[in-house]
Amino acid sequence: MALKIRLARAGAKKRPYYRIVVADARAPRDGRFIEKVGTYNPMLPKDSEDRVKLVQDRIKYWISQGAQPTERVGIFLGKAGVIEMPAQHQNLEKAKPKAKAQEMLREKEEKAKIAAEAAAEAAAEAAAVAAAPVEEAPAVEEAAPEAPAEEEAKAE
Repeated sequence: MALKIRLARAGAKKRPYYRIVVADARAPRDGRFIEKVGTYNPMLPKDSEDRVKLVQDRIKYWISQGAQPTERVGIFLGKAGVIEMPAQHQNLEKAKPKAKAQEMLREKEEKAKIAAEAAAEAAAEAAAVAAAPVEEAPAVEEAAPEAPAEEEAKAE
């Protein structure tokens, strides 16, 4: 008989509470189990001592009898020092953005590249203009502002 040390859910809706149990691998998650060897309350803060409670001597006994902890229970046991901390794998494929998000990122990168090229061209043009000799603009002679006033005085 294959034994598992796993979580069995209890508690109300949206208020989870788990029992750490030793059960036959073929038994349902919340169904028949052989022995309750601890509890896990995810509603408590992570630094709380009551978050995970283990009966270490019974867990060691069941491990010696061939029971295999699940991934989550293995982490609890590793932190408690009952067993060696299991290697945790990360599913990097799951963390990647989906196809539509990747397309949007590519478009954003292309727009940024085009904007950078345009800024570089503008900077090059500004440098070329600054390097060219400055030609003085011809002075524009302004008409005296008194001239229209004199014409009006003559007209009267």
